[in-house]
Amino acid sequence: MRGRKVNFFVTVAIIALLGYLSAYGVEFSIGNSEYKLKGAKEMRYGIDINGGIEAIYEPKDPEEKPTEDQLEAARAVIETRLDLKNITDRDITVDVDNAMIIVRFPWKSEEIEFDPQQAIAEIGQTAMLTFRDPDGNILLKGDTVKSSKAQPAQNNRGYEIALEFNDEGAQQFEDATRTLTGKNMSIYMDEDMISSPRVNEAIAGGRAVITGDFTTDEAKKLSNQISSGALPFSLKSENNNTISPTMGKSALSVMLKAAILAFILICLFMLFYYRLPGFVAVFALSLQVIGQLLALSVPQFTLTLPGIAAVILSIGMGVDANIISSERIKEEIRDGKSVGAAIDAGFHKAFSSVFDGNITVAIVAVILWVYGSGTMISFGYSLLTGVLLNFLAGVTASRIMIRALSRFDGLRKPWFYGGRRSAQ
Repeated sequence: MRGRKVNFFVTVAIIALLGYLSAYGVEFSIGNSEYKLKGAKEMRYGIDINGGIEAIYEPKDPEEKPTEDQLEAARAVIETRLDLKNITDRDITVDVDNAMIIVRFPWKSEEIEFDPQQAIAEIGQTAMLTFRDPDGNILLKGDTVKSSKAQPAQNNRGYEIALEFNDEGAQQFEDATRTLTGKNMSIYMDEDMISSPRVNEAIAGGRAVITGDFTTDEAKKLSNQISSGALPFSLKSENNNTISPTMGKSALSVMLKAAILAFILICLFMLFYYRLPGFVAVFALSLQVIGQLLALSVPQFTLTLPGIAAVILSIGMGVDANIISSERIKEEIRDGKSVGAAIDAGFHKAFSSVFDGNITVAIVAVILWVYGSGTMISFGYSLLTGVLLNFLAGVTASRIMIRALSRFDGLRKPWFYGGRRSAQ
């Protein structure tokens, strides 16, 4: 009995610890490696909130005249790099006539003054494509790929990617596929795996096909990524400038003040109207907000205005989950059940409603995150993390805390849970 009572204080302590991490972050070392988890103060904001950088990339050799396909392949490299850095708020434009790629992306969280070299380092230059075995050993490199193009699959099920290698690559590819028959050959962009198709048989002749029921966009994206490893030119960036926030620098401060005020009013409402369940809801909502801050700041996922809207929406869903549970507990007590039985029955009956509402939103969030681009990715990611945290905070943590508090004799009166009769 005493062990269960302490669950409330353990949960509150965990929330307080996570709150500290979300605010200030933490630095630690494992062996000779240093690691840093960034807090909310070092969160990366989108161009609309904090401004950013415009970098113009063009071939290093002024005599080089890349084709439209080559420029599109280079654009795919830059886009992949930004995706892997969780920089979702970006704008990439290909200027075929002038053979340049114009990239706009937000500042780093710790960046104070603009440095063109930091902009170049942020995106990187031409990526290195490699084909590797399951142990990570390099079998052949992307410069052996003569061409890569998306085409309708022969089985009429989606699209596939057709590869053609040069003479050196054809022999290397044949040797690799003969060795890996029945296994997977992974395709890497630098150290990041972008695909891992299964080798069905040894492939000779320097031509191969990657199948997998790809959509048109998926096939074109993978084809461009593969082609980028064989780009015949290197990129440079000499023309750079800063971009002012589209919302103005004071917009974030105003939004934060409005969010804090709204959170306080919601907490006061929950406390006065739902009493003890409302008290628990304050901690649950705090956990959800803290969790979302960590989900954005630790991986440095770009927070844009649509992303903030998703955070607000998910917090609203968290309030809704706590209200549904509190109302169910109140109804069970009014039907004559004891406090303990009312809590169990209330959360059990509320779960289906909370689950149905959250799972449908989660499906939409996943679709936006996976198939969206730019700020749509920010919205989808923020919404999905909010829904998942709603299950953790609004359902699991709330139930643990309220059941722990109900075991204290002084808190077993039905009045604390919305009832009017005396405790049984």
